[in-house]
Amino acid sequence: MSMSEGRWQVGVDHGACIGSGICAGTAPAYFRIDAGKSYPVAELIDSDEVVLDAADSCPMEAILVKDASSGAVLAPEA
Repeated sequence: MSMSEGRWQVGVDHGACIGSGICAGTAPAYFRIDAGKSYPVAELIDSDEVVLDAADSCPMEAILVKDASSGAVLAPEA
């Protein structure tokens, strides 16, 4: 299975999030800003490369994307 297939878990570290909104601007179907922090619209999603782009664009690296079946970290890039 390639990285672009399957289901992913999406989370946001609210201690690190500064609410820049880059994630919501990059992937509005997957992230929203509420009370100055980012939240995933759903914690378990079908894979979509735009979510990786949003995680990699976060200035605080507050977004964590994992493969739901293996737990492998997909973003942010190490």
